[in-house]
Amino acid sequence: METAQKWREALGRYQYVLLIIAVGAVLLLLPTGGRDSPKEEAPAQMEESAFDLEAFERKLEQALSQVEGAGETRVVLTLEGGSRQVLARNQDREGDGGASNTVVTVGKGSGQQEAVPIQTVAPEFRGALVVCPGGGNAATRLKLIEAVSALTGLGSDRISVCAGG
Repeated sequence: METAQKWREALGRYQYVLLIIAVGAVLLLLPTGGRDSPKEEAPAQMEESAFDLEAFERKLEQALSQVEGAGETRVVLTLEGGSRQVLARNQDREGDGGASNTVVTVGKGSGQQEAVPIQTVAPEFRGALVVCPGGGNAATRLKLIEAVSALTGLGSDRISVCAGG
């Protein structure tokens, strides 16, 4: 009985210390999203940044269909080239005035290296074709050319609007 009384007194005296230790142990056991999370998120970010021509054409078709007098539109875009990534580079100046330029890489483990992209540059548009029922009307054609030009950066000489059904 006496031993139990001593334990109660000791627990009463050190209850705050024991509480802090228990909270610390619980915090240590909680997941923090440590080192594995960025590896899993990086490919998703790379996939999102890739340019999808078909999806862009669909969005453009939906937007142009809302133009008064256009009707249901079909859009075909051509590209100057593919999308490309700008990679991080390390430039070292040497004492004799020379310089070396190397691509920055990071280790992925197991001896694998991966280049560090700074940004992804979308391809440039070469031309656009818009086919819609209202393409024969001059006012509608002008509105469509202005809209495509604003969204793609193409000049009016590279945009063709045709009447179709």
